[in-house]
Amino acid sequence: MGTKRKSTVMTGDENIKIVAAQPAEAAAETVVEVAADESAAVAEPVAETKKTALPAGRQIKKIARSKKYQAVRSQVDKTKTYDPFAAVELVKKMSYSKFSGSIEAHGVMREVGEVGKVTFPHSTGKTVRVAVVDDELLAKIEAGTIDFDVLVAAPQFMPKLAKLAKILGPKGLMPNPKTGTLTPKPELKKKELEGGSMVIKTEKKAPLIHLTIGKAAMDTKDLVENIETLLKVAKGKLLKLSICASMSPSVRVKVE
Repeated sequence: MGTKRKSTVMTGDENIKIVAAQPAEAAAETVVEVAADESAAVAEPVAETKKTALPAGRQIKKIARSKKYQAVRSQVDKTKTYDPFAAVELVKKMSYSKFSGSIEAHGVMREVGEVGKVTFPHSTGKTVRVAVVDDELLAKIEAGTIDFDVLVAAPQFMPKLAKLAKILGPKGLMPNPKTGTLTPKPELKKKELEGGSMVIKTEKKAPLIHLTIGKAAMDTKDLVENIETLLKVAKGKLLKLSICASMSPSVRVKVE
């Protein structure tokens, strides 16, 4: 009998609680689909994606939507997938936040794991705090202070970092040659990461990706070019993609 697992996906102006309820063996042919009108995760059998194994079936509990959300939701054609330009224009039009919100992308991949490395041609508006390992930083980490998003290290520091694996590992901060964060030129890697380069990964136990592709205040052309870059990196691996603003319904984007 499958054990129950819970996770929360935050998209737009709602939380969606997903509760695992069916035996694990029944999940072998299940992928999670991003719904056309809400960036929600929905279980859907897909025969050609048997490699994607979710921890269990998923049942959705939806939290009541705001009146502002409901007022703009009718502008989305739920049966349609939009080209990147039309999708961005519609999402910007539907965004109802009083601040300059972000534009987010939520996708369904064929498999769980690393998707690829992407460097967007335009800023996503998100600041990435990158730290380079030295003895002073190691002492701060050991004392429990972690004020960075990415940790970069030269190979000679790995013996010292190994002692902190229990702290860094669970947070996904351990430098790794596969992601390029363990490198003989850490300062160069730091500059690259701060410039917007990132490695896209799915959730640990579900073939879902979530990332920011820009700000609603950006030019549509720039946001479209960021989306097209993402589509190129994920080509052949991406099943479905939706975009939304920090506070807006989502819009399905044509993958191919």
